[in-house]
Amino acid sequence: MEKPSGEKRIERDSMGEMEVPVDAMYGASTQRAVLNFPISGRPLPPQIIHAYGWIKKAAAETNRELGLLTDEVASRISAAAGDIAAGKYNHQFPVDVYQTGSGTSTNMNANEVIVHLASATGKPVHPNDEVNLGQSSNDTFPTAIHLAAGVEIERKLIPALNRLADSLEKKAAEFHDVLKIGRTHLMDATPVRLGQEFGGWARQARLSVGRAEKARDALLELPLGGTAVGTGLNAHPEFATKTIGRLAAETGIPFVEAPDHFEAQASKDGCVEAHGQLSTIAVSLHKIASDIRLLASGPRCGIGEILLPATQPGSSIMPGKVNPVIAEAVTMVAARVAGNQTTIAWCGVGGFLELNVSMPLLGTVLLESIELLANVASAFEGKCVSGIQANRERCAELIEFSLSMVTALAPKIGYDLASKIAKESVQTGRTVRELCEARLEELNLTADELNELLDPARMSGEK
Repeated sequence: MEKPSGEKRIERDSMGEMEVPVDAMYGASTQRAVLNFPISGRPLPPQIIHAYGWIKKAAAETNRELGLLTDEVASRISAAAGDIAAGKYNHQFPVDVYQTGSGTSTNMNANEVIVHLASATGKPVHPNDEVNLGQSSNDTFPTAIHLAAGVEIERKLIPALNRLADSLEKKAAEFHDVLKIGRTHLMDATPVRLGQEFGGWARQARLSVGRAEKARDALLELPLGGTAVGTGLNAHPEFATKTIGRLAAETGIPFVEAPDHFEAQASKDGCVEAHGQLSTIAVSLHKIASDIRLLASGPRCGIGEILLPATQPGSSIMPGKVNPVIAEAVTMVAARVAGNQTTIAWCGVGGFLELNVSMPLLGTVLLESIELLANVASAFEGKCVSGIQANRERCAELIEFSLSMVTALAPKIGYDLASKIAKESVQTGRTVRELCEARLEELNLTADELNELLDPARMSGEK
């Protein structure tokens, strides 16, 4: 490395000299990538960079154990990689998402930053011969995706969904005694309990936890050790097993070596599968949020059966208006994840022969969906669900006005007569109960029998 001149310094790689910013910790290969890919101005997610730190640290420690690196060199590489894993040098990873499809530029970025840090405390280390020992971009980059996504699911998404499920379950119990009208096709149906509706949503959230766990499990097989094409060329036979063992210990997630490195590097089916689970979670959250904002609509001129906590003014022109903004955020996240599902599938088919070449975008989109779902689930629980109140008077009022109350009479008075009463209710504006009370003799019912039949608790199935 030559002394910097002005604001640039000269670095060299296998292609020759390259001017690099004087304060950059990376070298020529990274700078070439910066210049080659001025596409989005968006670098890779920091989670992938941190995962690279874990990989390089574990690899150095394995290579020391195998006698391939000296204690002194391995220690310096390990320390530098550990700092990258801790997020201390995110700003030193400027390569665009839209780069070489194998992620080679980012792998070399990591190698060069580690060289800069490790060489500051001793004899210079080599980015390829020592930092990258036993590795290739083609197996480290997909490994970094799996590590980063698996950890984010485990540490952020699963806890957020668990909290949401817990909150919905509490509301289901709290609202069990609240009887209200059910709706199918958005039209009045027979009575239910508000707690039953919340219980259904709670079950969706609880199933979403299981789907997140399945998404994590789809990522447990790591391609590390396959090097360039899956054969493991230039890697010690024990390198993958030992390094992946260290990664599993570091993350607390039971990552394992892929049984077939050709499958693990040529395809990204595990990532496609994982995102499919995320897409299902998004659909579930959209359903819950949409139902909640429908039931809260109004509050006086809509359904208004539940009351949402006020989080911010809802209008710049209508004083006092409060909107279901958190639920709306959930639906927008679902839309984004649905779009990401298409992108993930498209990236998944970007595997040709021995390598997938859409991995930087695939990893970025996968991590975005995880982050969005985790964050919006947390906001939904904390700023909306936990503060929902039941409008008990409105629920009781709407039951009596519903035409569907007549459904419970059909087994006693017949479908045709029940239909006639429903139509009369529409025409007169009188409730089903009022009309029936006026013709008990015609219906061959006593007042007690009528009240039993029209009891919403009985119709809810849980009297």
